[in-house]
Amino acid sequence: MLGWIGGQLPWWVAGPGVGLCVVALYGLINARLGVSGAWLATIAPVEGWRPDPWRRTFLLALVVGSAIAAVLGPPVVLHGYGRLSEVLPPVPLVGVLLLAGGALGYGSRWAGGCTSGHGMSGCAAGSPDSLATTATFFSVALLLTLGLHRLTGGAL
Repeated sequence: MLGWIGGQLPWWVAGPGVGLCVVALYGLINARLGVSGAWLATIAPVEGWRPDPWRRTFLLALVVGSAIAAVLGPPVVLHGYGRLSEVLPPVPLVGVLLLAGGALGYGSRWAGGCTSGHGMSGCAAGSPDSLATTATFFSVALLLTLGLHRLTGGAL
C-alpha cells in the first residue's frame, strides 16, 4: 500500500533513529529505554507496584506499530530466520522460537533488563553492570551458535 516503505529500514537510518530515541529519553525524563521494562510495567499491578505510565504506552506503541506495519507494509516472509528456518518446518520452528523467547524473557528478568535496555541504554550510560551483561549476552550467543554449528555438522 505504501510503496515508499521498504521491507526493512537501512541500518544507517534505523541505528541513529534508535540512538536518538535513547538520548531523547535520557534528556527528557532521565529514563532508560528497554522493552522488558515496558513489559514489567504492564504486569506491575499484579505484582503490587506502580511503574512509570509511559512504559505501558511504549509497549502499546510497539504492538500497534508492528500491527500497522504488518497491514501496510510488504508481505512478511515466514522463513526469515536464516538457516534455522531452512532446516526446520514452520511448526517446530514456532516451538523453538517460543522456547527461545521464554528463555530470553527469563534471562532478562534475571539480568535486571533486556538486551536492548542493557546494550543501548546501559552501555551508553557507562553502567558497569550493563557492560558486563551485554558482554555476557554476546558471548553466550556466540558460543551457542558455534556449538550448534559443530553439533549439527554445519547444518545450523
